[in-house]
Amino acid sequence: MDDDPGLRRSLTLLLDGEGFQVTAEGDAVRALERAKDGSFDIILCDVRMPVMDGLEFLRRYQKAEGDALMIMMSAYGAEDAAIEALKEGAYDYLPKPFKSDELLLTLRKAEERERLRGRVASLEAELARWRDHDVVADSTAMRNVMDLATRVAPHATTVLITGESGTGKEVVARAIHKMCPRRDKRFVAVNCGAIPESLLESELFGHARGAFTGATADKTGLFEEAHGGTLLLDEIGELPLLLQVKLLRVLQEGEIRRVGESAARKADARVLAATARNLESDVREGRFREDLYYRINVVHIHIPPLRERPQDVDGLVAALLERVSARSGRQVTITADGLEAVRRSPWPGNVRELENALERSAVLSPDGVIQAGAFPGAATRVGAQGQAPSEATGEPVPLKQAVEWAERETVRRALGQADGNRREAARLLEISVRSLFYKLKQHGLD
Repeated sequence: MDDDPGLRRSLTLLLDGEGFQVTAEGDAVRALERAKDGSFDIILCDVRMPVMDGLEFLRRYQKAEGDALMIMMSAYGAEDAAIEALKEGAYDYLPKPFKSDELLLTLRKAEERERLRGRVASLEAELARWRDHDVVADSTAMRNVMDLATRVAPHATTVLITGESGTGKEVVARAIHKMCPRRDKRFVAVNCGAIPESLLESELFGHARGAFTGATADKTGLFEEAHGGTLLLDEIGELPLLLQVKLLRVLQEGEIRRVGESAARKADARVLAATARNLESDVREGRFREDLYYRINVVHIHIPPLRERPQDVDGLVAALLERVSARSGRQVTITADGLEAVRRSPWPGNVRELENALERSAVLSPDGVIQAGAFPGAATRVGAQGQAPSEATGEPVPLKQAVEWAERETVRRALGQADGNRREAARLLEISVRSLFYKLKQHGLD
């Protein structure tokens, strides 16, 4: 946008040749009307123009909620107006006369900024969507988990979700259900290890009246309850071998038979499976059928433990405190020292343990403010600075926990002795710098 027709022509030819789509305008009022449709990414605007100058154009454009990047062009003597435009939100300015390379460099920088801004907006939208599903995915590891969950959600394929106890396998399963075409139907979850073996078949597939002693009426199984929706078979590794055979048949044929009935019924439930066990090891040792393993492991989503994704801790604490506050009927907060204690803890019970610890701490806090010292077990896990976990309470702790603590403290002290110089710390520890970086990440010291 410039009132000089010669400059408009030369810039149009230059930018067309560089692959930009260019619209040239010499009247600021007409330009403002054309720019309101939101089709422009960048606006090159002269500061001094008749009728409406560049600064006034910028103000009116922003008032109309225009979001293109504004680059001001200022001739000699108009630099003050260009700087004023920067203060009011312009991206950059070019003093006239400028070389073509200067212009192109400025435009490429603006182009890269817009690309990054779009990427950030996309990530924020993804994170907001995942937060709607009760998933905190601030770490790269959890973003990868949710990216895979998002891609597999629209398809009816079986998904195996693995991870340690308390990592949030059911939460991810529910998120998959909420993102899939079956979202308006039921989500049914069953813990295969929590139901006696004698009742599990009836629970899954249902039974007919008189099928066994105590079967006084027909019973609908969980597969039928989840018809058209999603069925999560949690702790599938606990299924007895006989039921594994029957489950495989259901998955292959899409039909179930109630206990005591010979007629087959349609089973239209998307199956998600979850386990904290190593099913590959169970297959090798004959505790889990190999054919069933391959049938449920079409897509594998592994949720890393909380100690491997410390970037999620702050977001999880914020989300869990909202839940704790809602349950307790009062606002529960945490101090900076309390949050630091949370960050230092390895949380062997993962998110479930973290939530329980926050709730216990909230109950014990008279004013609803959680302090570092109010955390039950916090000293047991991390101890005082320089104090072993067993010394903090006088009680024995698991050997693995004590070893982890000792290694973390050794690495921390080496870093302190080396004044934060990681190469020197690695030398003191007699390990490679690469190994040190791994240890820092492992213990949340990076």
